[in-house]
Amino acid sequence: MEKPQVADRKPCVLAVEAGTYYWCACGRSKTHPYCDGSHQGTGLLPVEVKIAAAQKAAFCACKQTKTPPFCDGSHKTVL
Repeated sequence: MEKPQVADRKPCVLAVEAGTYYWCACGRSKTHPYCDGSHQGTGLLPVEVKIAAAQKAAFCACKQTKTPPFCDGSHKTVL
């Protein structure tokens, strides 16, 4: 299994509606923070996210979070 690529060194803060989303866990997606299938062959899989109500969400972009798919501040230690 490959290691995820750092997509950015700050969270991706978005207004999201209620629904199901797939967070890119590999860092290769062109539609970050959402999966576009670029993980194929990496051994990494997207994370299903169910949002119950419209809200702002801070999605992890460094892919080092301990609370996927949401930012936990890990980007502060990514080189």
